[in-house]
Amino acid sequence: MSDSTAPISLYNTLTRRVEPLVTRESGHVRMYVCGVTVYDHAHIGHGRMLTVFDVLARYLAWVGQKLTYVRNVTDIEDKIIRRANEAGEPASALADRMTQAFLEDMEALGCRRPTVEPRATEHIDEMLALIGRLEERGVAYRTEGDVYFSVPDYPQYGRLSHRKLDDLQAGARVEVGERKHHPCDFVLWKGAKPGEPTWESPFGPGRPGWHIECSAMASKYLGQPFDLHGGGEDLVFPHHENEIAQSEAASGSPFVGHWMHVAFLRLGEEKMSKSLGNFVTIRKALEQHPCEALRLALLQTHYRSPLEFSPGVIEEAQRTLVRLYETLARVDATGAAAAAGADDADLCRREFRDALADDLNTPRALAALHDGVRATNRLLDAGEDGAAVALGAALREAGSVFGVLGGDPVATLASWRSDRAAEAGLSDAEIEAVIARRKEARSARDFAAADAARDELLAAGIDLKDHPDGTTTWTLRRGRDG
Repeated sequence: MSDSTAPISLYNTLTRRVEPLVTRESGHVRMYVCGVTVYDHAHIGHGRMLTVFDVLARYLAWVGQKLTYVRNVTDIEDKIIRRANEAGEPASALADRMTQAFLEDMEALGCRRPTVEPRATEHIDEMLALIGRLEERGVAYRTEGDVYFSVPDYPQYGRLSHRKLDDLQAGARVEVGERKHHPCDFVLWKGAKPGEPTWESPFGPGRPGWHIECSAMASKYLGQPFDLHGGGEDLVFPHHENEIAQSEAASGSPFVGHWMHVAFLRLGEEKMSKSLGNFVTIRKALEQHPCEALRLALLQTHYRSPLEFSPGVIEEAQRTLVRLYETLARVDATGAAAAAGADDADLCRREFRDALADDLNTPRALAALHDGVRATNRLLDAGEDGAAVALGAALREAGSVFGVLGGDPVATLASWRSDRAAEAGLSDAEIEAVIARRKEARSARDFAAADAARDELLAAGIDLKDHPDGTTTWTLRRGRDG
């Protein structure tokens, strides 16, 4: 591996340190991210993980890096087969439908398509070749139609999850029907069983195990070693541990230089999980909240810290977006040209970039946006329109890395406020009429009538904000009913 470094440092699960991301080729990052198993709609926990990697991809492009981004789709796995059998349909039909739904959800969430999005069932030949190499090297064995990886024959097993084989053996379970030589061995190829999809192979008819899929697809599209492998923290063990073992045992060379994992999204006291039954799908969340608010909510907490998913978190994100869009609307209304060499704009970009370069610190980057909003409004209030326009451009540029601020400010705010008015049981016109009545009362110095108008809107959960230029805007306070 070369000593080239990408302009970012990230926590490496393998070394347990924040380290510069080292790349094989200067200016080119090769990244593989584990996608989803398509037996159901993706939930917002998946959404958080994939939004984090979407922001990383956007950041790398922003700072001028070439990126080859591979994100797989697991379309053959035990859960898919069980769900399809329960529904009385072919596993391939369920997987096709859920894959399409996943792609639609990713687009709706604002996640850009990766460079390559391989499906496991389209890479059976690569998996068989990899299993064959493992067998040739004496680290895989056949038993009654199945093929297993022999964990004791890979001495470095456990180094990603920082576990010892003896401890793993003590806690390992052997499932009914498994024919392992060692409790920690894992399946590479599953012999054919009634009611399951089947492919022909040198080991007999069957289907691939879960772990072999990613090793085969990653090495095909990125080579070995490649630069960065990511996913949710639940994949550290056993999935990513097993990927390392089989990939390195087959090739004799390192698999990945840097491992990055995103912490759980929590709903109440537990992680969000389909197996636990406590999950909100991306699709459902987007029916209830604007995409940009959902994205910003998922980025408010550092990716290595658990995030409590709640309407309040999303509401806070939308309030932030309203402030940003209101500021950009003021900027656009000036009609001024951007001032050259604007120090505030340069500072905003630098602080935002430095935050993300430091282990993708999205909360600190968001703080840079807040600082930029305050500075922009100060410039506008001081009549320094050119400098404000330059800073507004910096805000939009930074927002694009987060996947937000891409809409027209006036139209976006109008749309959101219309939605909020409907939630309050009022029309836009009714709200604006009360605001106009309050403005007239204030002009007449009838402060009791003005306060009554404000209280009327507060009772409906509507907050008013008066601006120095004499305008008044409003937002709906969710949570007024608890």
